[in-house]
Amino acid sequence: MSIATTAPGLTAGTWNIDPSHSEVTFAIRHLMTKVRGSFTDFSGTVTVAEDLASSTATAEIQMASLDTRNADRDAHVRSSDVLDVENHPAMTFTTKGIRAEGGDNYVDGELTIRGVTRPVTLEVEYHGVGDDPWGGVRAGFSATTTINRKDWGIEFNVPLSGDKALLGDKVDIHLEIQAVFSA
Repeated sequence: MSIATTAPGLTAGTWNIDPSHSEVTFAIRHLMTKVRGSFTDFSGTVTVAEDLASSTATAEIQMASLDTRNADRDAHVRSSDVLDVENHPAMTFTTKGIRAEGGDNYVDGELTIRGVTRPVTLEVEYHGVGDDPWGGVRAGFSATTTINRKDWGIEFNVPLSGDKALLGDKVDIHLEIQAVFSA
């Protein structure tokens, strides 16, 4: 199935992201393993068009809601060394296009972090639509991408012996989204 041409049950109109049933998570290499974290305060809207390829989405993530399960690390990541939350409290995403290639679905968009806007492509999986127990209609999506943090001016690192560094440059982003139809 191609979301760019068909998405059974996905009615044209506005779908609001339900943050209570959605996740925004990430992983970055730290020393020899990956540290995982999430953002717990976010919102967004998917506007489904009659022609699905013309649909749009916007999202805003509050950077202070970062949670890596370590308060000291979270405080440092929020600092001006990394995310500079005081001066850049939100990360935003806006679609620029939806397409299908070889059976896979992609959402091209612009991601803004620390005041820097760069293009990103999310690989998206559509899970369908269903009624919820509260009288609403929900759609489910998963999306993934990998970005290079340096593309957004996040340069902080600590050199280690040899040519190693404390942090990797690549950040894996994973979204699990439930959106509720509103009209």
